[in-house]
Amino acid sequence: MPPYYTILDTRALETGSHLAKRDLSVNHTQQVTLGVIAVYVVGIALLWNLPYVRWSLWPFKMLVIAFHEFGHAITGCCTGAKVESISLDPREGGVTHLRGGIGAVTLPAGYLGSSIIGALLIFAGFDIVASKVASIVLGVCFLLTLWWARRDWLTIITVLLAVGLLVACWFIAHGEALRWVVLFIGVMSCLYSVWDICDDLIIRKVNTSDASVFAERYGGSSRCWGVIWSIISLCFMAVGIIAGIAAFRQSFSEQEDSSKKFIPTI
Repeated sequence: MPPYYTILDTRALETGSHLAKRDLSVNHTQQVTLGVIAVYVVGIALLWNLPYVRWSLWPFKMLVIAFHEFGHAITGCCTGAKVESISLDPREGGVTHLRGGIGAVTLPAGYLGSSIIGALLIFAGFDIVASKVASIVLGVCFLLTLWWARRDWLTIITVLLAVGLLVACWFIAHGEALRWVVLFIGVMSCLYSVWDICDDLIIRKVNTSDASVFAERYGGSSRCWGVIWSIISLCFMAVGIIAGIAAFRQSFSEQEDSSKKFIPTI
């Protein structure tokens, strides 16, 4: 075989090896994002359980509970149920009233739905433009939630405050702040399922949780279902992180330049 072809094949192999290595690597911007996620996980875990200071998370808890109830409602619509109302409780609870539907789908959809939303937000949180798109999608979801919760003032106020926060972040450093807020909400939404299940089934042993109702209707142990849903929630979170690393490899400056071209702000 002529030397030219040998050299060409070697370069192709080197190029392929270089691409494979780059795909598996984590650049500086992604390292910072992963570090922020780790800080969020530790910070939320501490604030969730420490007396008094735990109230600092209360607005975000209400928000992820709204995601939880939205999961019940949207799957109810998909399985033929009528959503009569959504309401949030200031004691960090919520309820969705459905008529009809498939309980085997709608009951776990609260925790798993909020975890899926959280995973998508974590994925979007790796990039500014993706965070802008995610905030627009969240806005649509919030409008649906407001429609179903039109008689519950706590839900309305929670959703409006969340919308106000997202809109305000659009104008900070061309959406840079929005990226970190979307990432925070995503992490908290994923971990909410795990901590709330532990709180309901292990610490307080609540008999009216989604898992206990599911076990009563379809068999098994409420703790067993809770553990399964928690593991699935963590898997969703891991998938969101891996997908974010694979999809968004731009540096901070490159992301800012891209953000200036996508619905630019002052």
